[in-house]
Amino acid sequence: MPLRSGSGLEYRFDPGALSFELLVTGGPDGMARWEVLHAPEDLRRWAGQCRLDPTPALELGPADVRAARTVRDALWRIGLARVAGRAPAPADLAALNAAAAVPPLIPRLAPDTTTAGWAEPATGAHLLSTVARDAIAVLTGPHADRLRICAGENCSLLYVDTSRPGRRRWCAMENCGNRHKVRAHRARRTPEAT
Repeated sequence: MPLRSGSGLEYRFDPGALSFELLVTGGPDGMARWEVLHAPEDLRRWAGQCRLDPTPALELGPADVRAARTVRDALWRIGLARVAGRAPAPADLAALNAAAAVPPLIPRLAPDTTTAGWAEPATGAHLLSTVARDAIAVLTGPHADRLRICAGENCSLLYVDTSRPGRRRWCAMENCGNRHKVRAHRARRTPEAT
């Protein structure tokens, strides 16, 4: 996902899964200040930037945007609970399970056996079902214990560590990882100067 830091630096953030790509659109509580899902076009734009390939031609309305925010906020809280070793709230589990209960986007195969796109009509409910099913697969799969919060100062991005060694610490090395290196370097040099 393409992101921009508070200082204006553009960088790519790989949250490790389709469902966790939705988290960069805002969230509950303090994350609400980053909200970008206000209208159907915003959800359509996110679908064009996420890892769904090709981008589905979506039929979206205002109710789909509200539903996307509900699923996203529930996933935020479930992910944070998982990282903290707590049980998720039943209401959040119900929201994620309800979205997953709807039929997902259905891929179509082209004559040359490549992906020809998605069966139409592709609705917001289909999109959110695909996202919710991905979240459930992550939360119950082999990387379930690899949910992480970026170790960067003032960063709270949540991601799935899919690296082979499982020691990823940053949302992106170009952003938080680099800032940490600079701070550590300055801290090492400061005692020498005195």
